[in-house]
Amino acid sequence: MAEEERHGFSWHDTGRALQRASVQAFDLSERTARRGWRSQQRRVGRWRSRLFMILQIALAAGVSWWIARHLLDHEEPFLATVAAIICLGFSFGQRLGRVVEVAVGVTIGVFVGDVFVHFFGTGVWQIVLVVAMAMSITTWLGARTLMVTQSAVQAAAVLTVLPGVDAGISRWQDALVGCAVALLFATVAPTSPIDRPRMIAAKVLHEAALTVRAMVGALRTGDVDEAEQTLERARATEVELSQLLSAAQEGMAVVRTSPFLRRHRDAAMQVSDLVVPLDRFIRNLRVLARRCAVATYRGETVPDEYLDLLTEFAQVIDECAAELFARRLPTAKLHALRVLAEESAHVPILPRLSSTVVLAQVRSMLVDLMELCGEDYTDARDAVPDMD
Repeated sequence: MAEEERHGFSWHDTGRALQRASVQAFDLSERTARRGWRSQQRRVGRWRSRLFMILQIALAAGVSWWIARHLLDHEEPFLATVAAIICLGFSFGQRLGRVVEVAVGVTIGVFVGDVFVHFFGTGVWQIVLVVAMAMSITTWLGARTLMVTQSAVQAAAVLTVLPGVDAGISRWQDALVGCAVALLFATVAPTSPIDRPRMIAAKVLHEAALTVRAMVGALRTGDVDEAEQTLERARATEVELSQLLSAAQEGMAVVRTSPFLRRHRDAAMQVSDLVVPLDRFIRNLRVLARRCAVATYRGETVPDEYLDLLTEFAQVIDECAAELFARRLPTAKLHALRVLAEESAHVPILPRLSSTVVLAQVRSMLVDLMELCGEDYTDARDAVPDMD
């Protein structure tokens, strides 16, 4: 011991330091393992969500190749496969548009390529001119990127891969085969694109309820860090809103394209109608979260009546989310929202900026949520009475 003290060294302290280091290393490895597991779960979920489209595109590619090879007797019908894959794509939306763009782009590209092969042969300068001309023609026609790209690719391919007039015509036929097969396969779609936006909307509402509860906790305790985290949590919903908009558009595209899902058209339209009021609701939520963060930072007190109102509001939001999770529109929650709106008109009005903003945002969000539940905007606005 005396030797340890003389040299400023302690085996006991060293042992404790090593123990702390080992615990920290274990915690780090455990967190890394958890993140890795969650990452793998997300990857598997993403693969499962796209499995139908993967199999559909693969099967369409094979059928297109078989038709062009065995029925049209084309030696290398790779364009039939490519056209089918491009037209179907990794989205149910815009499939008809992609079919038209690919067909027209290939037609223009093959035509321009054939003309150059016939009059000027093949070579470097011919490729430069034919690509520039094909892209210029489609651009002049007001085409989008896919058509412009296809025209250039096919024009260049006619000069390089299979030069010759007959090859150009066969390539055009292959493209039409791929487009036709893609159009046929596009009519077969699962009902999941219709259900998905409803599930996303339910998830957004559930997250909003958790955010409101976190706001209440931060305001009651005055925890600045928790208030800042709540604000970041509210801002993070922007990603899910973008996913909701994309999913709603895709669901509508499915019911328009597939004759087998026309009976789901009304349901898809109802879900699509959730996008606008939910977007307004979340925007108001972010404003509310920002004001709560400011109030907590400045040490401003928000009355208990307001916090109780927020707590009740979070409960109703969660109930609306539960209805959507159960594949029902939350129309049954309109009564609870009207009762809450009536309560909001009788809380005391205080001459404090944060309290005023909190109350105003809650009342605005009540209107948004009533619209989401199926209420007309005018009726929803009238359901929130004037303050006493």
